[in-house]
Amino acid sequence: MKKNVKISLALGILLSSLALYLSFRNVPFADLATYLTTINYFWIVPSVFIALISFFIRTLRWQYILGAAHTISFWQAFHPMMIGFMLNCILPARIGELARPAILQKKDNIPFSTGLATVAAERLFDIILLIILAIIVFAFVHIDPALDISFGKYHLNRETLITIGAGMFKLSAALITGVIIISFSATQKVIKRLIMALPAIFFFAGSGFKNRMQEKICTPLIGFLENFALGFVLIKNPKKVGICIVLSTIIWSLAALSYYVMALGCPGIRLSYFEIIAVMIIICLFIALPSVPGFWGLWEAGGVFALSLFGISAKEALGFTLVNHIIQMVPVIIIGLVSAIIMGVNVWQLSSCNEYEKR
Repeated sequence: MKKNVKISLALGILLSSLALYLSFRNVPFADLATYLTTINYFWIVPSVFIALISFFIRTLRWQYILGAAHTISFWQAFHPMMIGFMLNCILPARIGELARPAILQKKDNIPFSTGLATVAAERLFDIILLIILAIIVFAFVHIDPALDISFGKYHLNRETLITIGAGMFKLSAALITGVIIISFSATQKVIKRLIMALPAIFFFAGSGFKNRMQEKICTPLIGFLENFALGFVLIKNPKKVGICIVLSTIIWSLAALSYYVMALGCPGIRLSYFEIIAVMIIICLFIALPSVPGFWGLWEAGGVFALSLFGISAKEALGFTLVNHIIQMVPVIIIGLVSAIIMGVNVWQLSSCNEYEKR
């Protein structure tokens, strides 16, 4: 294992331990341990099954987005996606998002920039749907302005949720604007002209320097732009965008259903499906904050905050959130490792970025 990966793992373990301590420090361990023994763990089976179905739908969505530029099979999309999610669970900086297009480039000769654009498009659909759901949650769920949970340097409260939601809205608006700019031929031509005109800025340099700059910088940059734009071809087709929105709705509905089913086995967690959706959305908003690999600690703190809105005690809230977090993460890690073995992918080489730094 490479030295920088060892350092990343060591830091991840250290930060995760600290995050978990901050979440658990106000809950008596004996009470939490007692509560964990009262959970009916039978419900893990259907909960994990539903979560896995959501990943199959995610694969179909990504395959569909990729299909606008390059046709690949279901399993050619499934294995890179699960490897990427697995890396996001165990390593910092969401490196799995870069691993996916790196694997596509190595195994299926799909340009890295095109694969990266499809991952960005997929995330854009997720963000848009989360924003819509967050608006619905804020409209129907009362959040006590006085409710505040301390998590390290963060204060998880109503203002934090609003700030994160506003940030996600701005991010999605910026992404949509960027997609529009690079996806249509008219704006692409303008950008290409500007790129090819860059050497002219160095009017004091000789023609040799300008030619080298055009060859080494401008031409590759235009190639990257063209390949990146291919990943967003689907955006031009309203029907295909509608299909992706439907698939995104199914994905998040299944994710919430997985939470709901696990809650059935947890004493004291008697919430409606809509309330569970609210809990899931609030957790998703909180884990958008910079955090450790796998969101350990921040996920639990967000869960305690969200469940407290519905009168759930800290002990019950933390017990449910901890178990739910584990069953959402562990299967992804296991399947991701199996996918890496099946594809013959060196996970540690990917995680050290060597695969895509060379390309």
